[in-house]
Amino acid sequence: MLSQYHSKFYKYKNQIGNCIINFSSSGKNFAIGKRNSIKLFEFNEITINVKSFKIPNLFNKIIYRYFRKSKARRSFEFANKLLENEIGTPQPIAYFENFDWLGLKDSYYVSEHLNCDLTYRELVEIPDYPDRDKILRQFTQFSYQLHQKGIEFLDHSPGNTLIKKNEKGDYNFYLVDLNRMKFHNEIDFQTRMKNLSRLTPKKEMIAVMSNEYAKLSGEDENTVFKTMWQLTEDFQYGFHRKKRIKKKLKFWKK
Repeated sequence: MLSQYHSKFYKYKNQIGNCIINFSSSGKNFAIGKRNSIKLFEFNEITINVKSFKIPNLFNKIIYRYFRKSKARRSFEFANKLLENEIGTPQPIAYFENFDWLGLKDSYYVSEHLNCDLTYRELVEIPDYPDRDKILRQFTQFSYQLHQKGIEFLDHSPGNTLIKKNEKGDYNFYLVDLNRMKFHNEIDFQTRMKNLSRLTPKKEMIAVMSNEYAKLSGEDENTVFKTMWQLTEDFQYGFHRKKRIKKKLKFWKK
């Protein structure tokens, strides 16, 4: 099994490696899905978060072996790049890749576990969430900072930013699910607006974000709102269309 550790955690490589070896039989379940699974492990007074990626299909086994970096490796490398750019993400620890004769078999990304107060999803689902307007504006400031640094987080969706209140009463933001990301010298306006289109279907939230983004960027607020809302509507239409198609396919299979 191939592995790479962050320099801060190399001295713990045996303990971390044992978590991977015993992943299926140990650790505390945190998020067990059809595609990926996350377990938590305790050692040295910290909790580590181990994400096991779904075993790829035959085609992707070969792709991840010869042509593209695995999701685990990309997560690790992107996390380090985010920290270099002073963008919040849980501390990266290591990644592991297991290959068989054909290609990539399984892979794991290890990071320090972060206990958050909420994600963006709570702002969508709970209209009277305490400090909602302030959090939404500070989240927009965080997103603008990403864009200014040329970072396009392709999975910028409601559950992928952890939010934690700090001692000053403000909010810190941490990106997770990092394997899909692009880094640019500069991001054009349309791409920036599209990057915010997957977060909420609620028009009043888009209005707040547009107002804050316009203040930061100096762009016309009406243009920001119209563009962001149109792209949001486009995404919602496509998202629900896919759900309807999947539902019909399941019905036909029965």
